[in-house]
Formats: sequence, structure tokens, C-alpha cells
Amino acid sequence: MLPTKEEALRELEVAEKLNPGPWIKHSLNTGAAAKYIAEKVPGMDPKKAYIVGILHDIGRREGITDIPTHVYDGYKYAMSKGWDEVARICMTHSYLQMSDEFDYEPETEHEKAIKAYIAECEPDDYDRLIQLCDSLAVDYGFVILEKRFVDVTRRYGIMEGYIKGWEIAFKIKEDFEARMGCSIYDVLPDIGKTSLLPPKPWKPPVSA
Repeated sequence: MLPTKEEALRELEVAEKLNPGPWIKHSLNTGAAAKYIAEKVPGMDPKKAYIVGILHDIGRREGITDIPTHVYDGYKYAMSKGWDEVARICMTHSYLQMSDEFDYEPETEHEKAIKAYIAECEPDDYDRLIQLCDSLAVDYGFVILEKRFVDVTRRYGIMEGYIKGWEIAFKIKEDFEARMGCSIYDVLPDIGKTSLLPPKPWKPPVSA
């Protein structure tokens, strides 16, 4: 089940009041990128792509947290609304390697829950699309994958498994382009211009 587009946008309005920050515009641009790409892929629903795209980070509504926390918080929140299709994307969007991400035994309860969920989840077109668009969207528009990867690494540092995730993102890009008959960059407005803009320095606020 999905919310309507109007309901999804209202959710982001509420979330922005609770936790303002660049993540709101990033979410909107993730949804827009997903819509533009889905419009070119036979059999995909651009409306669904947009809705799950703008709500993929809804777990950040209560604050900027680490990846497992915002993933699980988003899942729980979406499920409380009955939006199982959004909940799924909340769970899968940060884990490009899917079950291979968990080559360790999680210690926290929410990470254990994520691992169990991902283990039973075969990624579909919408999972892969939002994983890709999450890497294409910034708060000021759309950028090429390489630019986004560098931006994230500058903010958070390089982590084990990043390179494998990048390789998967490029593979997803190539797969969608084969079905679209064009480059994904052809359908993202002003990506050439925004890719040349320097990202504004920003880091999550430090908790007291």
C-alpha cells in the first residue's frame, strides 16, 4: 500500500518542521529522479517511484541518525501508516549489497531486524531504482554518481564495503540505461550544471 502523492508531500512538510536540514530537498530530488527514470522504463510506475523516492529517508524525521537507525525508524513509521511499499524502500535503500552487507553479526536489535528483513528480500526494480537515485540526488539538484560518492566520503569518511556498493550502483545504472535506451543523465534536468557546483559543507549536528 502507498500513500497518495499529496499525503507523501505532507509527510515531508511535517518532517521538515521536526528535523529541518538538507535531507528534505535531497528526498524530494530522489523522488524526482526516480520519476524521470521510471517514465523511460517500460512497465514501471512513475507515480510509485516518486512516492517511495521522496519518503525513502522518512526515518530521519525525528533527527539525523546513523544508517541502521534511520532505516529501521523509517520502516516502523511507514508500517504504522500501513504503507508497506514505502516501508520496504526504507529498509532496502541504503543496502546496495543487500544481504552481503551483513558479513557480521549485528549487536543492536534494530540491526538484527534489518538483517533478517534483507535476507528475505529479493531486490526489485523499485528497490534498485531508489538505491540508484539516492546516489544521484543532492539538496541542490542532481549530480553524476562519482560526484555524489566523493561528497558522501568527504562527510563521513571511507568505510569498508563502499567500493563494492559503488560498483553495484554503476551496474544498476547500466541496467536501467539498457532498458531506457539512453543515459540516465539525459533525463535529469541540469545535471551537468549541478555536478560542477561545490557542495555546501555540512555535517549532521553533534548530539549534546
